[in-house]
Amino acid sequence: MGIRPAKTCRNLGKAAWTRYSKKKPRKSYVKAMPHLSLLVYHMGDSKKDYDTQYELKADYDVQLRDNALEAARQAGNKYLEKLILNQYFFLVRVYPHNVIRENKMIAGAGADRLQKGMRAAFGRATDRAARIRAGQAIFTIQTAAVNEKHVLEAVRRMRAKMSGSFSIVKTALAVPAAAEEG
Repeated sequence: MGIRPAKTCRNLGKAAWTRYSKKKPRKSYVKAMPHLSLLVYHMGDSKKDYDTQYELKADYDVQLRDNALEAARQAGNKYLEKLILNQYFFLVRVYPHNVIRENKMIAGAGADRLQKGMRAAFGRATDRAARIRAGQAIFTIQTAAVNEKHVLEAVRRMRAKMSGSFSIVKTALAVPAAAEEG
């Protein structure tokens, strides 16, 4: 059995259970933290001066699991690496703090004799997610203006990996005076 569909944990209506403390473990809601799929947050060359910035922003409140963010990151970064290697800086702006809990149930013949139903139905920690508010930036890509079509295609591929509705915001960055003279 794989992971549950994204529609089961996409809305922000449920309470966030994020408390995990190494110093005071008895105060933790979460006793064992699920592993994190999203491990890389900075890609490309951050030292260059770029003139354009693209941000992928959420159109409405949504909760995205770490595996969806990782899939989107990989899809966008692989495309940009293939076409404009070392001519961009890619930044993941969200961190999956929220722990998703699931009360796993057995389905099939004779399952009613094996499980406890709703007894202690708080569930166990299965995954992590990032709670994203409307207008919050999820990914930021900085590059030169001539690479716009490549960035827009990378963002299109990233949007396909995440559930929800997103928009792209393009911003012109100020180029330092030293770069203009040289």
